[in-house]
Amino acid sequence: MTFEPRDPDYEARIKGSFARQGFMAHLGARIGALGPGLCVITADFRPEVSQQHGFFHGGVIGALADNAGAYAAFTLIEAHQSMLSVEYKINLLAPGHGDRLRAVGKVIRPGRTLTVSAVDIFVEKDGAETLCATALVTLMTLANRGDT
Repeated sequence: MTFEPRDPDYEARIKGSFARQGFMAHLGARIGALGPGLCVITADFRPEVSQQHGFFHGGVIGALADNAGAYAAFTLIEAHQSMLSVEYKINLLAPGHGDRLRAVGKVIRPGRTLTVSAVDIFVEKDGAETLCATALVTLMTLANRGDT
């Protein structure tokens, strides 16, 4: 599906919003790619983001899924709007055992009030990627309420 952004400056707006998220900074997450209806977020493994078996913690996987889905949707709203996640469902498919996570969020249904994104989360180990989770994220558009 091809989307047209309503805000030609969406990339700068999203990068500014992402930079204000202390939790993403704490996780070491960064935006890897942005496009209309698309957001890719990555994070490298370190002990602070692990669970007791040495895998990425499920909460980290969920946080990246939520943000990748949200910012994919955010690419399609107007400059004077913002968004909030109202629900996400995640299926953990394989242990997050690896060096890096990559969450790929794609809008599957944009709406005036609610937008739904699908997110696939991959874990990279020794140069190979494994799908470790998949999620659906539902977002609510906040009209006339900027993100700052």
